[in-house]
Amino acid sequence: MQLSKKIEDNRLTVLIEGRIDTTTAPQLEGELRQIVTDEVIDLIFDFSKVEYMSSAGIRVIMSAEKIMRRQGAMTLIHVNEDIMEILEMTGLIDILTVQ
Repeated sequence: MQLSKKIEDNRLTVLIEGRIDTTTAPQLEGELRQIVTDEVIDLIFDFSKVEYMSSAGIRVIMSAEKIMRRQGAMTLIHVNEDIMEILEMTGLIDILTVQ
């Protein structure tokens, strides 16, 4: 998994490439702890290059959602059909903002 970050004003966009699974989720969680500061009020995850997301990845995304609910907003963009199906089956589509 690789991450690319872009910060504009108080908006942070994180492009994730590859798989978010039990191997890579801790890396994503660690990166997010460092880059999601109190100044970030808009967090955008670009999933256009995410191939797969396991329950470990869902846990990290939901942790980020919990943080952002207190300080701003979080959006997932460019989510592919497979991941959208996971979000729908788990009911997370009703909790997360997905565009």
